[in-house]
Amino acid sequence: MLKLKDISVTFNEGTPDEKKALNNIQLELQEGEFVTVIGSNGAGKSTLMNVISGALIPDVGDVYIAESQVVHLPEYKRSKYIGRVFQDPMAGTAPSMTIEENLAMAYSRNRKRKLKLGVTKERKQMFKDNLATLNLGLEGRLNAKVGLLSGGERQALSLLMSTFTEPNILLLDEHTAALDPSRAELITQLTEKIVRESGLTTLMVTHNMQQALDLGTRLVMMDKGQIIFDVNGEEKQKLTVEDLLHEFKRIRGEQFGDDRAVLS
Repeated sequence: MLKLKDISVTFNEGTPDEKKALNNIQLELQEGEFVTVIGSNGAGKSTLMNVISGALIPDVGDVYIAESQVVHLPEYKRSKYIGRVFQDPMAGTAPSMTIEENLAMAYSRNRKRKLKLGVTKERKQMFKDNLATLNLGLEGRLNAKVGLLSGGERQALSLLMSTFTEPNILLLDEHTAALDPSRAELITQLTEKIVRESGLTTLMVTHNMQQALDLGTRLVMMDKGQIIFDVNGEEKQKLTVEDLLHEFKRIRGEQFGDDRAVLS
């Protein structure tokens, strides 16, 4: 469903600030895989997400989604393949529009625009039914401005909107990091439920090692623009945070450098 081949990205090339953000990345996701990505600050996690989404074109390499070469497609043209939830709850929705209007916009993302009523009676009921699955009472607030929702409610709405069009790939970019612990746990549970029930191929970046272990079918660890560890199945299920730290030290010969990932 997703294939990254020979992906490299360098920022500020030829200057004293040159940084190799991604170095010859090779990564494949099979249909239905749920992969969590962990790494310290500067490991290349966000750059990886931006390359997949089209927000960043790599210096070299190829990106395939559902066997289609998309590396030269701009971000807006890749939106028919990709759903994405960002770290900032403000980023995935339009705050001045209502819940209903946001859902209508998301629903039409990969459909041809037509001069007809945006929200029919049937579509309104569909929106209510989908919102009800979140168990947040949003199905009774279709006309509420999204800017009035809490961070957790907005992130839950963003998660729902990102899956409306049944994307080939769901990208979750530290989507619980900006929430308080109770809301983060709620969004984590909703993520697991939605991905499992929809069978979505998912790539989730997280700063939280325990979350990376608890969720998904496969775990990838990055450091300095490279994938240094890749584990799935029963082997992943047996791992602990201590095991991950030991594996990092074994591979890199140094301690993992991000206390936030360990302490979360």
